[in-house]
Amino acid sequence: MYREKRECCPLCGSADIKEKYRIERYSLHFNTDVCMSCGFIFMNPLFDDNTIKSFYSQDYYNGKADYSYIDERSIKKYSGYVWDSRVKVIHKYIKSGNFLDVGCSFGGFLEAASKYYTPYGIEMSEYSCAHVKELFGERIHCGTLEDNPFKEKSFSVITMIELIEHLDDPVSAIRECYRLMAEGGLLLIQTANMNGKQAKDLGRDYEYYMPGHLSYFSRRNLIMLLKNSGFREVKVFQPVEFGLLPKLLKSRGSFRNLSDYKAWLRIASYHLKSKIHFGDFALTSSMVVYAFK
Repeated sequence: MYREKRECCPLCGSADIKEKYRIERYSLHFNTDVCMSCGFIFMNPLFDDNTIKSFYSQDYYNGKADYSYIDERSIKKYSGYVWDSRVKVIHKYIKSGNFLDVGCSFGGFLEAASKYYTPYGIEMSEYSCAHVKELFGERIHCGTLEDNPFKEKSFSVITMIELIEHLDDPVSAIRECYRLMAEGGLLLIQTANMNGKQAKDLGRDYEYYMPGHLSYFSRRNLIMLLKNSGFREVKVFQPVEFGLLPKLLKSRGSFRNLSDYKAWLRIASYHLKSKIHFGDFALTSSMVVYAFK
């Protein structure tokens, strides 16, 4: 079930690591370590490949698993508000070209991107990949970034939305994105900033600590990784690169009665709090990074 324990930081290679948290709220317990040199947090030891692959079955999407994720098809109309808003921002920087979504799930975001770009995807879940291949055919790779079939400098845009935390070797993954990217291209990463006050205050109870999350970044060490991988410019958005309204509209997908609209106060408050940041300090832990080749 577990691999051998790692003795060095997988991000910077330092041997100065120590135990961070043991997470026991799931049926599969796991430990996280932190690197005292770069601040990177990582699952240690990792689950083995078969255990990780088992996370992303049909049960992962229908809420029957201990560790699960919403099936985007059930709220596609509402998720579309966020997808469309994100694509509009990307389009300000990159006007056209091939668009690769790593961890494309059922392909909703790729459908939004197809307004301006030629969509491609990578998805390791056999369940969701079967669906997205019906939409985009051979432009979808059912596998991982590591074993992808795409040619060097193929893509103008590569997106990794809530994906990099699922990877056990983010250094190799970012280098592969750089190899796949055309000159002047854009890499978009959305993940949590573990150096944000939100993550620090909640500690081991922070919801981002879950079995499928193997790598946990801060703003600083994610920028370090991107720069060390060759990206020339990095731009960080906190909380996200689009406004509050798309978030509010998306949330309606889970509403069942009028009282549910009270959630808009919480969502708006979080969004506004996320605007409070300076240097490495951030009041919340929401983060989107744009890196340019």
